[in-house]
Amino acid sequence: MSNVESILTNYIRAVMLRATYTALADGCTYGEIPGFENVTAQADTLEQCRHDLVEALEEWIFSRMTRQLPVPEVDGIHLPVKEMM
Repeated sequence: MSNVESILTNYIRAVMLRATYTALADGCTYGEIPGFENVTAQADTLEQCRHDLVEALEEWIFSRMTRQLPVPEVDGIHLPVKEMM
């Protein structure tokens, strides 16, 4: 694993520790990450919701980085946008 991959993996893990989940009346689970606008997921199970939330986060990070927009520092982990592109 390269240094960039390691940083990205650690970043995603740190961000996912901030995720919150809510059981909905219809039996589904809704997940979101406070501070990460529009990074949400909804699924039939908590496990699937978590999986979908990781995918949404990855897409959000990719979208921000391809436009060379910063991503928030989390737990001292900073993603150096220009170095990863």
